[in-house]
Amino acid sequence: MAAADLEMVLAWRNHPKVRRYMYTQHEISLDEHCRWFEQASLDPHRHLLLYEDGPTPLGFVNIYQSAPGGIADWGFYTAPDAPDGTGRMLGNVTLRYAFSHVSLHKLCGQALALNERSVQFHRSLGFTQEGTLRQQHFDGQHYHDVLCFGLLAQEWLAKD
Repeated sequence: MAAADLEMVLAWRNHPKVRRYMYTQHEISLDEHCRWFEQASLDPHRHLLLYEDGPTPLGFVNIYQSAPGGIADWGFYTAPDAPDGTGRMLGNVTLRYAFSHVSLHKLCGQALALNERSVQFHRSLGFTQEGTLRQQHFDGQHYHDVLCFGLLAQEWLAKD
């Protein structure tokens, strides 16, 4: 991801279909987004990626190496108007990048339990549900469980 992509990625992130499943659900300003990007792009433990099909950008991925030994967390979303199947392609390309290029040992993800598509998505990619953070997220009105997922490099490589 480059600075030239900021407005497009921000529009995706602020779209109601994407924003409703985020921990921070307010509409992010361009100024706030630019400040985040300035910090994140300087962090050597962070990989900010655009998923593209040919020349068309269709999704965003954030991989953050959060612990020594190749342990990382990921977050992602597709463009709100991306064609069906984009998420699956984004997931497969990202996992190949994470385990082959970055040489991660483990990739971790979280999903709000009410986000059934993300929960099923993680499971379909081979992630194991490793825990439930009960009533961990408050959206301003209700508490929601957060499901924790993990995928080891050896599991991905055996499947790939």
